[in-house]
Amino acid sequence: MSRSSSPPAPTRRRAGLSVLALGALVASSLGLAAPQAQAADILLSQGKTATASSHEGAGYAASAAVDGNLTGTRWSSQWTDPQWLQVDLGRRANLSRAVLTWEAAYGKSYQIQASDNGTDWRTLRTVTGSDGGTDDLALTGSGRYVRMLGTERSGGYGYSLWEFQVYGTTDDPPPPTGAVRVSGSQGNWQLTVGGQPYTVKGLTWGPAIADAPKYMPDVKSMGVNTIRTWGTDAGTKPLLDSAAANGIRVINGFWLQPGGGPGSGGCVNYVTDTTYKNNMLTEFAKWVETYKSHPATLMWNVGNESVLGLQNCYSGTELETQRNAYTSFVNDVAKKIHSIDPDHPVTSTDAWTGAWPYYKRNAPDLDLYSMNSYGDICGVQEDWNEGGYTKPYIITEGGPAGEWEVPDDANGVPDEPTDVQKAEGYTKAWDCVTGHRGVALGATLFHYGIEHDFGGIWFNLVPDGLKRLSYYAVKRAYTGSTSGDNTPPVITNMAVNPASSAPAGGEFTVRADVRDPDGDPITYKVFLSGNYANGDKRLVEAKWRSTGAGTFAVTAPEKLGVWKVYIQAQDGRGNAGIETKSVKVVAPPVTGTNVALNKPTTASSFQASYGDCPCEPTKATDGRTDTRWASDWSDPQWIRVDLGAPTAIRKLQLVWDPAYAKSYDVQVSDDGNTWRTVHTTTTGNGDIDTIDVAATARHVRLHLTARGTGWGYSLHEFGVYS
Repeated sequence: MSRSSSPPAPTRRRAGLSVLALGALVASSLGLAAPQAQAADILLSQGKTATASSHEGAGYAASAAVDGNLTGTRWSSQWTDPQWLQVDLGRRANLSRAVLTWEAAYGKSYQIQASDNGTDWRTLRTVTGSDGGTDDLALTGSGRYVRMLGTERSGGYGYSLWEFQVYGTTDDPPPPTGAVRVSGSQGNWQLTVGGQPYTVKGLTWGPAIADAPKYMPDVKSMGVNTIRTWGTDAGTKPLLDSAAANGIRVINGFWLQPGGGPGSGGCVNYVTDTTYKNNMLTEFAKWVETYKSHPATLMWNVGNESVLGLQNCYSGTELETQRNAYTSFVNDVAKKIHSIDPDHPVTSTDAWTGAWPYYKRNAPDLDLYSMNSYGDICGVQEDWNEGGYTKPYIITEGGPAGEWEVPDDANGVPDEPTDVQKAEGYTKAWDCVTGHRGVALGATLFHYGIEHDFGGIWFNLVPDGLKRLSYYAVKRAYTGSTSGDNTPPVITNMAVNPASSAPAGGEFTVRADVRDPDGDPITYKVFLSGNYANGDKRLVEAKWRSTGAGTFAVTAPEKLGVWKVYIQAQDGRGNAGIETKSVKVVAPPVTGTNVALNKPTTASSFQASYGDCPCEPTKATDGRTDTRWASDWSDPQWIRVDLGAPTAIRKLQLVWDPAYAKSYDVQVSDDGNTWRTVHTTTTGNGDIDTIDVAATARHVRLHLTARGTGWGYSLHEFGVYS
């Protein structure tokens, strides 16, 4: 790794998912509160894995009865007796209450049962003659699994529960309280809370703050004791409250420009912009004063990857000056925080160990350092040793290798690790942290996020609420075991054919070996992402059909470029295996000869300089889909090609850029003056148009009359085939 003051590129990088990170900072109001439990009891069921004997449809799945939404979502069974709904609490618990909030279709007679293994059940409570509404039942007993076994319905419908809430206590010791300290001496440090040793076993937080009550119990069940945020403000309190209610502490972040990751924005001059610095100092001090006594507060984290990020704003000597000024300002913030709150440490995060010399020189008031590191996480210890540092550190983001660390695949895009490799990445990360004894004080691994998109599939432990192999790898690291857990399907040997020449709009084949460790039946979904083709990070369900034996025929998009295709295998128990490969979508092959190739081509206009331009007309007939002709932004326009002699024409293929024609005519001419129309459309949708034509002519012209966008007209290829 380069240890120069201004590396050309980062070697220990962040996830680059600031949208995920910042989304967690949006203030939201909480939903309806759960019924009040006894003081010593904890709501154990919310957000946990729920299953049922049946459901009416995807909108009435078992998970809807444990999602914390008392009036908006519900589980509903088929219209027969008996039926059951069960929840896996994640660990054995002493049970005290069950609260069943029934919809109109309620259970007249049912049993509340518990089990240690999900197979052998014991009845804790029997109910007969229920009149629906809310049943608040006292329980005596214990178990990991709790179920409602419905034996008699109230009417002709099934059983329908808005919410199934199970309360009780676990054998977990209460979280320590008191001042948080970095104690010990050089190379033999530890973090303590109220004088008790505390190792950070954490995750970065992704869901909306309003959803904290839904997800925090699940985070707790993983053995997590800490979550990390990137910003702290007036909306943070509900998150802190929910964390404290679950015995979890929070590393409260403060964001500083330029920050790390796309969208972080801003290039502050830390030498001259005293207004920005004073405003931030005042803002941070206000929230330290507000939350310093909150039982969830563990420490304060000032800035995220800004030492590295400043290279996007400055260079040369000025970059050095700004990095020194930034870390000096971080020290000013640390001093201010300590003056308000002497009982919680202050740290600062970067994604490049080359930032540490700046902190060492300019920020002596930091209590510890923080680092975001992924594929090269074990190198952090090496760099700490070689740098002669005198402060411990925590890892504030870590996990599998990111886009910036993996080799490109055959289609020239980052080769995303498999689910198995990602899970191994979390195990490796934790081993590297615990291997640096007395210096590395723990980690908040990346990322407890629920987004089901390009970045979410790469890094999130629970995309769309589905638990993955990585989820269980983190749980195993923090608790020592996942014994008894139902775990996700495992996908191996995924392959795409043809991987580099899938015809736009045609089918390509995807196959994989899929097994479920628990023998659960598997259902499949297939998704596409256009992140590399058009910048759209969403996952869109593909048009696909199963051809048997783990093989799928998938319809390719119309848009050319490299796409990602995903197989998602679900086990019906809240788990999923997700695997992805790239596929290069190309223009469908056209038989015959492209008689327009490299022939003289002219147009009504072209863009001389905009984006990737000049975009001359000849670039539409050069046989390359990575070049284009682009017109002025007005109607009408035209582009024409001279074939050199009268030629029999039978097909045209137009490969559009996103700036396409909604309405146009295909015209031919013998002399380049008199034109006859051989095809007309007013419903063009861009991408690729393959048009049958029966004509003989020397000149072929597109007369473009209505644009499909606010831009001009833009063609990658204007193919004419004989």
